[in-house]
Amino acid sequence: MNGDPAEQWQYDEHGWLTTLSHTSEGHRVSVHYGYDDKGRLTSERQTVENPETEELLWQHETEHAYNEQGLANRVTPDSLPPVEWLTYGSGYLAGMKLGGTPLLEFTRDRLHRETVRSFGSRAGSNAAYELTSTYTPAGQLQSQHLNSLVYDRDYGWNDNGDLVRISGPRQTREYGYSATGRLESVRTLAPDLDIRIPYATDPAGNRLPDPELHPDSTLTVWPDNRIAKDAHYVYHYDEYGRLTEKTDRIPAGVIRTDDERTHHYHYDSLHRLVHYIRIQYEEPLVESRYLYDPLGRRTGKRVWRRERDLTGWMSLSRKPEMTWYGWDGDRLTTVQTDTTRIQTVYLPGSFTPLIRIETENGEREKAQRRSLAEKLQSEGSEDGHGVVFPPELVMMLDRLEGEIRADRVSRESRQWLAQCGLTVEQLARQVEPEYTPARKVHLYHCDHRGLPLALISEDGNIAWNAEYDEWGNMLNEENPHHLYQPYRLPGQQYDEESGLYYNRNRYYDPLQGRYITQDPIGLMGGWNPYLYPLNPVTNTDPQGLEAILPGPFPFPIPLPKSPVQQEADANAAKTLTKWWKNFGDAINNPPPPGNCSNDYYEHLKNQKEAICNQKRKCYPTDSCETILQKGVYGLACVSARNNIMNQCFNGGDLRHQLERETVRGTMMSCTTLAVIKGCL
Repeated sequence: MNGDPAEQWQYDEHGWLTTLSHTSEGHRVSVHYGYDDKGRLTSERQTVENPETEELLWQHETEHAYNEQGLANRVTPDSLPPVEWLTYGSGYLAGMKLGGTPLLEFTRDRLHRETVRSFGSRAGSNAAYELTSTYTPAGQLQSQHLNSLVYDRDYGWNDNGDLVRISGPRQTREYGYSATGRLESVRTLAPDLDIRIPYATDPAGNRLPDPELHPDSTLTVWPDNRIAKDAHYVYHYDEYGRLTEKTDRIPAGVIRTDDERTHHYHYDSLHRLVHYIRIQYEEPLVESRYLYDPLGRRTGKRVWRRERDLTGWMSLSRKPEMTWYGWDGDRLTTVQTDTTRIQTVYLPGSFTPLIRIETENGEREKAQRRSLAEKLQSEGSEDGHGVVFPPELVMMLDRLEGEIRADRVSRESRQWLAQCGLTVEQLARQVEPEYTPARKVHLYHCDHRGLPLALISEDGNIAWNAEYDEWGNMLNEENPHHLYQPYRLPGQQYDEESGLYYNRNRYYDPLQGRYITQDPIGLMGGWNPYLYPLNPVTNTDPQGLEAILPGPFPFPIPLPKSPVQQEADANAAKTLTKWWKNFGDAINNPPPPGNCSNDYYEHLKNQKEAICNQKRKCYPTDSCETILQKGVYGLACVSARNNIMNQCFNGGDLRHQLERETVRGTMMSCTTLAVIKGCL
């Protein structure tokens, strides 16, 4: 595509995707998948190679295991002990273990809502960290109190369901909204402090000059949703609507000294940011390049900074700072720098970080060892060149090694060794000893959205903390231990070199409260392709695609429409109706599935019909139990349709997408009815 190398896709005999790869910034980047005999994902491995030398530069693997009910209750992060989720009933979370050591316990009420969260080596009644949550009769979060008072929070809601107040021991923030639910103002109250910050936007949600600070401004709308300037910068865009240049704005009347800084942004053919450079006095201050895997996830970052060389001249460093990233699906789980590795465990089913595990590179190197199969292969020949075992033998040796380390060698393994003329003791002496690296474990203490406010050590001490505004801008930070904490709003990671937040599919500018490129999913993400949710107090966008509202069912749903948006909807509906008449037959009668066999497609289709044929429409006369059950049916129906789209149509079957959105609309009406009736 436009000179970029094509992606390569590989499948196994079942038609399941096993490998996809492409070239990014001169590197071969691949993703490898493993499955069990039921077709469930058991492993995901990302690799980065030098295509000329085939040198492996980076790899990251995550493994998944399932319980008898089919729940994914065990995940093994790269180079870490297994993370095990303890559940009850239909999968409600009760606790978490890391390598057999309990770290977290959850207490829930009769509606299975979390009421107490305890963390630490003494998790339970004597935990060093204990967070207690309460809820309003309508099911909204009412308070979160710690056994330490520093982060106690109480929440106030209005009759429209808007969060209007968050009160803590140090300050209170009050929020004002427009008739369409947009955040219009934030008032901060504290001893000897009363500050109100207004937010003005045009009808499409683009930020306008503050009318209180700029009363003479006549600007009422930004053409094409492209903000040309604000109080700090002047912006330029290319033909695709991508931000290409940002320059310090020199106020009128100020003498120019040519010291303004200019930021340059460059993209690939898929509109992903691949090159950033900041210039002052026509000299580069910092430069960075970014690598992505075939799924669009950032896997690597190289940063060159300005420094003084041996001759005394200032120039960019010759060797870049290298950072690698590892993923588990759409969630960033590993950040590897030149000195340390930081791994994050998330709250299941969300983008809220839960546990942070840091391991110094020196400790990780001590833990590297050869498996029993690798050791025997490397030492199994007289000429010193080693031997190559067949895969079946490697699997048998791996199983034997696990049994030896657990001191539970099976009778089958003993019989097999006896047939080979070997003993368990002989092989046990060949097993290289394990070294357990020293690790720092912290809990992420987050706000109601999932924004980290503090890192808590296992003994309950605050190791890091920060304060933010509603759009994710850091206002202050206390970091006595120099911990690296780049996570911001859910799904976002702070890039120090550019000031942007990487947000999975796009980059977010917290100063503007919007993205620097248009939405990859187009109008499906909203009528303004640059928008971050206009009520960031409660709504988030963890994938850089569409807003997610809080509620009993964790799925993306459309934002409430303003009158202007409703009129635009009507015009768009007319256009879509005309298009449907021309192309509807092709959509209603799609060609045979291209990414799975006909038999497997029929199997998934039958599953979908069995689930989606359940009654899902909610009525005011329904009982709370019936409403909640129909909501569960709707969620299962969405999941079944997603399964077909992802496995058989590469996520691109428009008919299923439209049907899925219809199901989501029905679920939203059930959610609204449940709130009105007090079911939640």
